[in-house]
Amino acid sequence: MKMLLGIMLVTLSVAYAGPEEKMKAEVHKKDENSLPFRWSKVGGAKSPALVLFLHGAGERGDDNKAQLKHGIPDLLKWLEANNESAVVIAPQCHRGVWWANLHGDFRSAKGGDLADKPSTMMSMVFEVVDRLAKEHQVDPKRIYVTGLSMGGFGSFAAVARRPGFFAAAMPVCGGGDPKTAVKMKDVPFWVFHGKSDNVVPLSASAVMVTALKKAGAKVDFKQYPGVGHDSWSATYRDPKVWKWLFEQKKR
Repeated sequence: MKMLLGIMLVTLSVAYAGPEEKMKAEVHKKDENSLPFRWSKVGGAKSPALVLFLHGAGERGDDNKAQLKHGIPDLLKWLEANNESAVVIAPQCHRGVWWANLHGDFRSAKGGDLADKPSTMMSMVFEVVDRLAKEHQVDPKRIYVTGLSMGGFGSFAAVARRPGFFAAAMPVCGGGDPKTAVKMKDVPFWVFHGKSDNVVPLSASAVMVTALKKAGAKVDFKQYPGVGHDSWSATYRDPKVWKWLFEQKKR
């Protein structure tokens, strides 16, 4: 009986292993700057997809764990359940700084102004992505970005910085610079936001959706009635969201 119980406990611990056990921890250093990040290759495809996940402001720090709290567990479960192969990258932004280098009242209905150069964090994120994409021979037609809140702003900014790099983007309760929409017109977007969000108003996403549609981009906009800032839970737990993302392929 004791032996059987031990086997059951080992089986359960393997079956329910969390993202910390599944994703390798590294720190990317450049000059005096550092970027903690986690990554994992799921599946055995020779040319897997790549997903860049950008966390929110609440997960900033240097423990290289907090960024795995939202979204990542749902993504890993979906990949395994659907036998999909991908390199998943989850960097962690330091406290007091941001993914997107935006100026002005970027939470307003007018959006912000994206600086000429990316933030130090975003520059280092791209370096990590480029390295892992090369090492694992990822499919250049299936590189995606998604993120929540601060990471939603980061998702818009990442595509604006590299419009020909990403095959699709899913910003959640974020925003950006509507003047960059023309650059991003060839990238499909699925944007998510809670209608009752009092941290990042719905208008921050809406202004980007309007600008992207005007530029000719393919955009879907999911608005959650009665939902506040936490629109990421419903988004990332929906299998249809991940299915859509992995169906996108750059022409």
